[in-house]
Amino acid sequence: MNTTPNAAQLQMRSIIQRIATGPELSKDISLEEARAGMRAILDQQVDPVQAGIFLIALRMKRETDEEFKGVLDAIRDVTTPVIAAVDDVVDIADPYDGYNRCLPAAPFLMPLLAEYGVASISQGANAIGPKFGVTHRHVLAAAGVPVDLTPAEAAARLADPALGWSYVDQRTFCPPLHDLAELRSTIVKRQAITTAEVMARPIQGRKRTHLVTGYVHKPYSRIYALLARHAGFDSALLVRGIEGGVIPSLRQKGVCFNYQHHSEEQAFDIDPLDLSIEQAVRAVPLPDDLPQTTRPGDEIAVVVDVHAAAQAAAEAGIAALNGETGAMYDSLVFGGALILWHLGREASLAVAADRLRDVLDSGRAAERVR
Repeated sequence: MNTTPNAAQLQMRSIIQRIATGPELSKDISLEEARAGMRAILDQQVDPVQAGIFLIALRMKRETDEEFKGVLDAIRDVTTPVIAAVDDVVDIADPYDGYNRCLPAAPFLMPLLAEYGVASISQGANAIGPKFGVTHRHVLAAAGVPVDLTPAEAAARLADPALGWSYVDQRTFCPPLHDLAELRSTIVKRQAITTAEVMARPIQGRKRTHLVTGYVHKPYSRIYALLARHAGFDSALLVRGIEGGVIPSLRQKGVCFNYQHHSEEQAFDIDPLDLSIEQAVRAVPLPDDLPQTTRPGDEIAVVVDVHAAAQAAAEAGIAALNGETGAMYDSLVFGGALILWHLGREASLAVAADRLRDVLDSGRAAERVR
């Protein structure tokens, strides 16, 4: 049996010796070293223990900009992008670990935008930690939307005038990254992967690709903008949204960031009242009668049953697309208006919101949920 370390293992050993030596002695690594380390993990060239140490040591010492870029580059190295037959694609990247305190509205932004004439995708996965919440995949599957399309099949839907939107799963556009789900669950805490994976750009426009993503902690607006430019997104809209998603609070003022043409990000204030949104809740509430369950390996924590919540979200989302008012309807108006204004399709958030209300009230967007 040959136990001689390969080149990737030797380099990973060198990296770990530097990044995992405590809060005062740990050293940063270069972009290329971070890329090589992450690529070795994705290619399964290093032991899972070393892979876990690499990711958590970066987290413990705090990842640098160059390290984040290197991890992102490695992910994009093993992602084969598809160019859709449309000029612009909006990539809506909600949290991969989903929602567990509200019903997600963002899965229904895509058919709403498509009815308006904006091609968009969302991306995600089935069960990613640390939250293991309700994801776009769960909700869209409950609504009868195909969630296991190849990137080429998903891209083809964007050019179909009767559809104009799609979902693409990490399992199909980046299998090596998806295969790390168990390792990431074992690590428990957030890693650099969590930040970088939304920038993979699996489906791109012929001319421009725009990122829309959310965050919770204030320092991440700068990091996401930095990585979006590094990944080549022509523009980015960064929303401080509920549970880190792309929908802001329905009852509080907030701050978002955006950039155009790869420029520096700029902050702007938002207020739901300016869009004639008056809600007593921050987001779409979980129904009181949802069943609860325990998570395998964590029998102390009681969580909402994911599939029941996904079904509830699907029903609420389709009702909103058919013009039923309420928190889901207002969430789609708010999130959609931000995107239309960001793209320059409307001169103000208030006007964009009114346009989207017209679309929702017509019920036409609901016909695209298939």
